[in-house]
Amino acid sequence: MTFSILQIDHVQVAAPAGQEEMAIAFYAGVLGMKVIEKPAVLKARGGAWFEFGNQQLHVGVEEPFSPAKKAHPAFRVAGYVEMKTHLRANKIEIREDDSIHGVERFFIFDPFGNRLEFLK
Repeated sequence: MTFSILQIDHVQVAAPAGQEEMAIAFYAGVLGMKVIEKPAVLKARGGAWFEFGNQQLHVGVEEPFSPAKKAHPAFRVAGYVEMKTHLRANKIEIREDDSIHGVERFFIFDPFGNRLEFLK
């Protein structure tokens, strides 16, 4: 092959229409991602974009909305234990998972019911 995939640029999760403020409160306020401006041509579609490290997470509007209960993005975390403490302090339920030997991870659900994975 004369090409290769280099890295993930962004992942997208869905949310119902009109929930941008809730998305910002969760992804920026609770998870600490940076809100970034959507391109002007895409603003009318709704949703919100976030940045962390060199990647982005896009929250897009989907109608009818159905949360991703199985499919999910996974995030490697610095300060893994501290993050769990922070999430619990914000009343977010953590689902520990030890099904993969040698891998520390947990799952949470965003305010829209989308599954998110965090790894040490």
